[in-house]
Amino acid sequence: MRQVVFYGAISLDGFLSDENDDLQWLLDTNLNGQSTYESFEKQISTFVMGRKTFEVAQQLSGEETLYAGKEKVVFSRGNHANQKDTTYVSGDIVEIIKDYQTKAGENIWIIGGGSILKPLLEANMIDEFWIQIVPVLLGRGKRLFEPGNYRYRLQAVATTQLGEMTEIHLKRVD
Repeated sequence: MRQVVFYGAISLDGFLSDENDDLQWLLDTNLNGQSTYESFEKQISTFVMGRKTFEVAQQLSGEETLYAGKEKVVFSRGNHANQKDTTYVSGDIVEIIKDYQTKAGENIWIIGGGSILKPLLEANMIDEFWIQIVPVLLGRGKRLFEPGNYRYRLQAVATTQLGEMTEIHLKRVD
């Protein structure tokens, strides 16, 4: 069965974005040319995100095709025409991801947080986390971990310094 993983950056006070979905604080972070993203992405064949995250990611990618040649699953309440490699879905997040886990492929990456991540945490479905912590305090915004019915014991696998940012890789302990 395919693993479900989270990879993403947060502010020191736990926010994915500010209250206006602005990521400039993240884009301004000096990584000194270091990244784990490329090696991480090679392990992924399905990218899962909400519509807003998808739109911001598309905007940031400019002319380049977002995750070219890889499957993208976008949760949205509205009606959207599916595009090449992109499927819009709505409904029970847990059941939809369970279905994707049974299909052939590499890991499933949960991009963003909140409304998609919370039910998966509550269903004990997140196998690993790669969380990059940026030394910025935002005070307000969209939290990575919303309050919910979940409790995890995690094992630290590695920490990596990426310029100003520190990445921690964690695995769920069953």
